[in-house]
Amino acid sequence: MESSLRNSLTTGQQPIGELGSARRRPLQPMARGRCLAVRAGSAERRARQGPRVVVRGRGAAAAGGAGRDGTGRSVMERGAEPGPELGAVLEAVEGRGGGGAEAVERVLAWYNEENRATFRFDPADEDKRKKLCEGILNILEKDTKTSCQVACLEALRILSRDKKVLVPVTTKRNMQILMKLAKLDTVEDPLERVSEFPVIVEALKCLCNIIFNSSVAQKLSLELNLAAMLCNLLQKCKDRQLVDDIKCFDLRLLFLLSLLHTDIRAQLRQELQGVQVLTQALESSLSVRWTEEYKAAEDRDRLPLSLQETDCAIEALKALFNVTLDSWNVHSKNESHQFRYMAAILRHCLLTTGPTEEKTEELHSNAINLLSNVPVSCLDVLINPSSQEETDIKYNGMNMGAIQILLDFMEKRIDKGSSYREGLTPVLSLLTECCRTHRNIRKFIKAQVLPPLRDVSNRPEVGTTVRNKLVRLMTHVDLGVKQIAAEFLFVLCKERVDSLLKYTGYGNAAGLLAARGLLAGGRGDHWYSDDEDTDTEEYKSAKPNINLITGHLEEPMPNPMDEMTEEQKEYEAMKLVNMFDKLSRDELIKPMGVRPDGTMAPLEEAVSQYHTSKQESSDSD
Repeated sequence: MESSLRNSLTTGQQPIGELGSARRRPLQPMARGRCLAVRAGSAERRARQGPRVVVRGRGAAAAGGAGRDGTGRSVMERGAEPGPELGAVLEAVEGRGGGGAEAVERVLAWYNEENRATFRFDPADEDKRKKLCEGILNILEKDTKTSCQVACLEALRILSRDKKVLVPVTTKRNMQILMKLAKLDTVEDPLERVSEFPVIVEALKCLCNIIFNSSVAQKLSLELNLAAMLCNLLQKCKDRQLVDDIKCFDLRLLFLLSLLHTDIRAQLRQELQGVQVLTQALESSLSVRWTEEYKAAEDRDRLPLSLQETDCAIEALKALFNVTLDSWNVHSKNESHQFRYMAAILRHCLLTTGPTEEKTEELHSNAINLLSNVPVSCLDVLINPSSQEETDIKYNGMNMGAIQILLDFMEKRIDKGSSYREGLTPVLSLLTECCRTHRNIRKFIKAQVLPPLRDVSNRPEVGTTVRNKLVRLMTHVDLGVKQIAAEFLFVLCKERVDSLLKYTGYGNAAGLLAARGLLAGGRGDHWYSDDEDTDTEEYKSAKPNINLITGHLEEPMPNPMDEMTEEQKEYEAMKLVNMFDKLSRDELIKPMGVRPDGTMAPLEEAVSQYHTSKQESSDSD
């Protein structure tokens, strides 16, 4: 799961800080359809307003339809006058062009506008861009006005998309300059001046890009104790208004540090109380109100989360996922309380919706990833005793609303038909562990996924029910996907082979049974309650005619050997033996048998062990 999150960072060319506004979906490249729509809108505006300057450079094609920058602001409409070249920008920043801070701000504003959507740069200008980075950092080190600082930081963010120019940037001095602008240099300084917020946000964006693109910066962040300062800034954002952007990029930077540097992950977990700090940030983003311990208030008329609240929650979930990667074993009462508290917030998160269906799915996906890290003994808080006035989904007096959302999410991911390993296996794994440990959850899910059989005229894999979809996955080409799908159904059947075969057929279940050594029947190692399944009358009447291999009802077929003489039968039998013998000698097939312990072995070995086992049993009698 960690690898899937790492892969999501490297999808596309945009650095992590560029996806970064709280008004843009994090860690995902812009959808192609949206780009085309914006280009069409830009063409209409140009037709009405007359000519605009053509964006130069390798990013010109992308910039023509970008529409918005990394902070979500609309691209400025310009007249036909062209902007300055890179050399002129460098002269102004180095102070050779005259005009002071106003000239620098004006020139950088032009540069930022023209390169807002540029992600590939001309290698011939690499030295100039390095010098431009140094000049910008020299300006930022001085006390200059806020608007000039913002322009400098925007330019540095654009330049930091290119890994090759980061050598002069990734020094201890320059990192400290950016940390100071991001309010990461002092513990006492509160977030009071709203006018400084744009500077803080842009400085955090620059740090995101730089740390993501530079291994040197990642090492420096540990030396400069950046994670501790980020946690402190996160505490300053608590209960503060107008700081959602700061909070979002603070969380994103913590996510990056915990992903790219294992020492920082350990530091967050052990020294900085990162689990508690990040859980509080998640709770604040979701505006959780508690009615009792481990139970949040459920407001049916509550409005969906805003885009900023959703983005902050997603960043907190991703950072928490990294910090809790090794949390399977809970050793103390305090840890158990912390994870139960987290699971209760995640339950509230599953019952919460975002501003769009896409954002809701992303929010729930990250919540499910994090739930997979929560010790299974703490997942009982996902179901709460249902009160009389609640009308949510109930089972045995328990509120199953969150479990139903997990089932709906699983089915939706199956219906997508792609990226099963990244999109489907986390929720299937989570549901499997919940069912294995918590009886009420297992019985509720089984009633939804494997209801009592009535119509067995079709194969188990044919149809549109959840059972049909899961059985189809049991023969999927991806080994990990088919294993977890089969394991989920096996656990729902209380790890009883006869029950699993009833719902799936022997052919679909053969892979799981062979891996578990259960081809001869029996049940798994885990203990379940002794309550028995009740077959329907329709199933009982059809059972004698069900093909055990395919798992569905078949009409009796005429036996072709009924009309054969004994000589013909013997001839056909020897013919079949000779065919198998030839295939075996040519090593095209290898006859296998089932050992007494249920595992597969070459036929000779299996027969030998079977006779030995039978003889030992006779001797003991």
